[in-house]
Amino acid sequence: MKESVLKSIAQKVGTPTYVYDASKIEAQFQRLQKAFQGVERLRVNYACKALSNLSILRLMKKMGAGLDTVSIQEVQLGIKAGFEPSDIIFTPNGVSLEEIEETAKLGVQINIDNLSILEQFGTKYPHTPVCIRINPHVMAGGNSNISVGHIDSKFGISIHQMPHVLRIVENTNMRINGVHMHTGSDILDIEVFLYAAEILFDTALQFKDLEFLDFGSGFKVPYRPGDIETNIEELGEKLSERFHRFCKTYGRDLELAFEPGKFLVSEAGYFLAKVNAVKQTTSTVFAQIDSGFNHLIRPMLYGSHHEIKNISNPKGKERFYTVVGYICETDTFGSNRKIAEIVEGDVLVFHNAGAYCFTMASNYNSRFRPAEVLWYNNEAHIIRKRETFEDLVHNQVLIDFKEKVTV
Repeated sequence: MKESVLKSIAQKVGTPTYVYDASKIEAQFQRLQKAFQGVERLRVNYACKALSNLSILRLMKKMGAGLDTVSIQEVQLGIKAGFEPSDIIFTPNGVSLEEIEETAKLGVQINIDNLSILEQFGTKYPHTPVCIRINPHVMAGGNSNISVGHIDSKFGISIHQMPHVLRIVENTNMRINGVHMHTGSDILDIEVFLYAAEILFDTALQFKDLEFLDFGSGFKVPYRPGDIETNIEELGEKLSERFHRFCKTYGRDLELAFEPGKFLVSEAGYFLAKVNAVKQTTSTVFAQIDSGFNHLIRPMLYGSHHEIKNISNPKGKERFYTVVGYICETDTFGSNRKIAEIVEGDVLVFHNAGAYCFTMASNYNSRFRPAEVLWYNNEAHIIRKRETFEDLVHNQVLIDFKEKVTV
């Protein structure tokens, strides 16, 4: 996305602001489809926890995606955005049986990763199709904070507990129509992913009425120039061939599903922030911006890298800066980064700000959450207004302590 466009948006909308490039989202979606073009029944369910703005969800639907959700609220957002319940899969972890029941009544595909919940749900709703999420005990992600398929993970039903699963299915006569796994994010080694896929294939053979196999996602995207990423094309070729062989063994063609989130939206996102002050200490030059980890927490939470550029002075002489926010705790976005010379009032852009950025924003320090803009068909569309003080206090109830307080 051109820096001149981002600069124009910053001038018109203000900062801090998130901007999403629709054309990049579409390109990533098409890239995934092309990689698996040999699979007749391919389903891409967008993992909306990455970025759940209604306009983004509607764009996904327009492209032909389904929706992967982890809460009843995400399900409701999906339906509001126009998704049919049958195009949504619900993959929660640690939620109540009541929430799963509420979602199932909407007609959404249920995905269960807990033996106790599986037995309770199967006993009450034996005719409702259920997908089972397994834990293959494979460490496929590159970051332990976001790898979810290893043996110590809270996610999924252990493959070693499969006899128990089969006993529950037999006792309740419930219908299992899918098997699912998700190993984690930032997958680099395709062979490790394919090894986990073999475990999923072996597990799937134990169920006779399957309609789909869901391989999750976790594809790595590049975070800096020259960075490595998941080779989607190689994975598509190898997994498609193996999936075809499995379907022949199984006796019929199944649907192959993925749940990409970050892969679709990360590189499409840009975060714009203004420099409030440049502060020189004995050893460091700080660029202090009008934001903090209340708006972009990933660098502090995960140690994630976001390229930072000065779009107000893109051709300026490069100097070293530590970019920090205005929060009362340490909120360092990047240390000793080489950035074109910064003066107060300049606008910085953070790259790879499409996934798990706005969705993890908060009102910490009673700050307002940013605006969101979608760049679509060469036009900027505001898809979320910047919060106001009225938004901040909307649900608060002010007590008059002069009167008797009752609950």
